Amino acid sequence: MSRKLVLAINAAWNIANFRAGLIRGLQAEGWEVVAMAPRDAHVPRIEALGCRFVALPMHAGGTHPWRDWQLYRRYQAALAAERPDAFLGFTIKPNVWGSLAAHGLGIPVVNNIAGLGTAFIRGSWLTAVARLLYRRALRRSHRVLFQNDDDLRYFVDTGLVDASRAGRVPGSGVDLTQFAFTALPPAGAGRPLRLLFVGRLLRDKGLVELVQAARLLREAGVAVDLALLGFLDVDNRSAITRSELDAWQSEGILRYLGSADDVRPHVAAADAVVLPSYREGVPRTLLEAAAMGRPLIASDAIGCRDVVDDGINGLLARTGDSTHLAVQIRHMAELGAEARAAMGRAGRFKVEREFDERIVVETYCRVLAGIGTR
Repeated sequence: MSRKLVLAINAAWNIANFRAGLIRGLQAEGWEVVAMAPRDAHVPRIEALGCRFVALPMHAGGTHPWRDWQLYRRYQAALAAERPDAFLGFTIKPNVWGSLAAHGLGIPVVNNIAGLGTAFIRGSWLTAVARLLYRRALRRSHRVLFQNDDDLRYFVDTGLVDASRAGRVPGSGVDLTQFAFTALPPAGAGRPLRLLFVGRLLRDKGLVELVQAARLLREAGVAVDLALLGFLDVDNRSAITRSELDAWQSEGILRYLGSADDVRPHVAAADAVVLPSYREGVPRTLLEAAAMGRPLIASDAIGCRDVVDDGINGLLARTGDSTHLAVQIRHMAELGAEARAAMGRAGRFKVEREFDERIVVETYCRVLAGIGTR
């Protein structure tokens, strides 16, 4: 008999781009999957998976108590109408307010903590509030899955989750067929290093340091072709403004490519992919780039160092240090095409060994199989 699962995230694009393999895997195990998120242009892609979509509006980046109370009540109504056998939450608002609503209705909950975000990167009163909410939301969960050991230890050591309920999952995994290994583009005499950033345009992704590193390299006479691919004007306190981006482009520091549902052509055109983030879960952008055989440059930060083995499949730079980031970018440029290709092959092997999407799907199926029939 089919069992129903509600999969809740703060954006439909996240489900369409990062959870399609999980949805297919759960469906193959007999689960009816209902996706719950704010409606956007990616809903048809979700429905094409044979997954019913339930629109649930939310202010993903806000902290207004009244809006959060309204979100909690929306989750209550939606889950009461669906009566699923399990609730699977991703991102902070579904993990907090969706989990609290599910617990109140007696629905078993599995949470994915995919990274701690701005509230934990910038310690403040908001950090204390986030910890309180997480503690209340997670204490009755069937299982809480973390993408790296640092976050797992933090939640256990600070009493946010009981160790008996905590577990690991290797990020969101990568479909190794979809993100196939591709050769690096021809180097060409005198061509600058093509460096690609993929992600939301946030300060917390290290974009200010990346721009400053590009300036330092230009002053030193090192040519780098830096391109950014990702969402602008996102609902996040650390978002880069359009005027800042326009100024950077006018300065000739970088090119903005917009956003894309399919990042593969852009990754294929790059010599290396960079992510100088302050903190991550396990960054999907680095996993996808490594799967395609691209060497990586990343900050030596939680989550990023889970993907990058320094000197083997990429280079690590000190977090928040634009000077050291410039040194590592210059090092990558000076390695030469063959050395970069060797890093790319090492990255592909690492992803095959540790981050295959099938490993992730099997983990969720095993955890959900342990939930009794309601």
